[in-house]
Amino acid sequence: MAETKERARPIENHAELVEHFERGCKPDPTTWRIGTEHEKFGFHVSDHSPVPYEGPFGIRQLLNGLAEKYGYERVMEGENVIALKKDGASISLEPGGQFELSGAPLEHLHQTCSEVGVHLSQLREVAGNLGIAFLGLGVSPQWSLEETPIMPKGRYVIMRNYMPKVGRLGRQMMFRSCTVQANLDYASENDMRKKMRVSLALQPIVTALFANSPFMEGRPNGFLSYRAQIWTDTDPDRTGMLPFVFDEGFGFEQYADYALDVPMYFVYRNGKYIDVAGQSFRDFLAGRLPGLPGEKPTLTDWEDHLSTIFPEVRLKTYIEQRGADAGPWSRLCALPAFWAGIFYCDAALEAAWSLVKCWTAEDREALRRSVGVLGLKAPIRGMTARDVAQQALAISRQGLKGRARLNASGDDETHFLTELDDIVATGLTPAERLLERWRTDWKGDMTKVFEACAY
Repeated sequence: MAETKERARPIENHAELVEHFERGCKPDPTTWRIGTEHEKFGFHVSDHSPVPYEGPFGIRQLLNGLAEKYGYERVMEGENVIALKKDGASISLEPGGQFELSGAPLEHLHQTCSEVGVHLSQLREVAGNLGIAFLGLGVSPQWSLEETPIMPKGRYVIMRNYMPKVGRLGRQMMFRSCTVQANLDYASENDMRKKMRVSLALQPIVTALFANSPFMEGRPNGFLSYRAQIWTDTDPDRTGMLPFVFDEGFGFEQYADYALDVPMYFVYRNGKYIDVAGQSFRDFLAGRLPGLPGEKPTLTDWEDHLSTIFPEVRLKTYIEQRGADAGPWSRLCALPAFWAGIFYCDAALEAAWSLVKCWTAEDREALRRSVGVLGLKAPIRGMTARDVAQQALAISRQGLKGRARLNASGDDETHFLTELDDIVATGLTPAERLLERWRTDWKGDMTKVFEACAY
């Protein structure tokens, strides 16, 4: 109750915004956790059509079925169930019906693997009875934007209306993309600084390793990761590589200043989303927000605002890695494994920084923009993304060995990197493998992707 009251108290000054990030510091590494989020596209098995919210074979029925069978708590918006919660994890809906598992903060990757397995098993049980299956790709391969359903969440109405004002591909991001993300902790402001810099620099390498969105509207789209391309033209105010993170003296205050200058989307009051799209959180902090004159933000408002900022790496009270396309079950566990190996071993973090510290802002941006087309062949300072990925994977592997978190069979966490090792060994991204199958075995039949990439 005390925490709820504190979160509803008006924020009085800029320092309280900074303190929010400071509260994320976990000096004791034994308290560090791993959170994994992944999204997937639902489709009707009978005709590969997208799944709407309403109807006897829709997402509302699926959410209610999961709640009834497995004891999830429903999260409602008006009369609509829009999410489920249980044991520190949640299941939620992205704008186009993408189904997201936001996993609980877990101690090691064996638990992550188990969590994902349980979730997919439950989903198959309930969704199968509705004739629904799920697809692991970075963008939807067949449906047009007009064919994609819209979920009944108030914030998405505001975002959908605002997106065309600031970029060409924002609605594509909302309705037609899926990702897998990893959330990890930091010990201090200095530790956060190191981790943000390393992860921003390496994020395009991760994009190449996980590139898995080569199709749209039934044909190749010209990219290996079209999801990555979407983010280059969504909204320049809230996306990108955050070059200021590499400035001397970067810390919590500088990130708070950046977030203050990102235009708002909404304020949530009394169960309703108030449209303040394009307005300033600085004005809100001063009580001068046109949409809510005289009112000041709460901590919950600040958290909501931070959740609407979409850089390649996002700072909350943890660090969120956002550069990977969605994919099969095996790669859902590979992403947090890659980052935990680097983040949760001091020697690995230093080695990763040595790998990228000479790169300029121009280098990082050029790499970000090229990996969507070239994948592991993208150039970076006389090397390729493949060369860097090979070194980064070796660093991560050593970090995971040093963690020595074993499962019941005595295996450590390094085997979660095996699929990434194979991608680097061949130099072929998942997208290139799909394109080859489309050209040969599938003979241009896009329906085959629904069989090959379904969970």
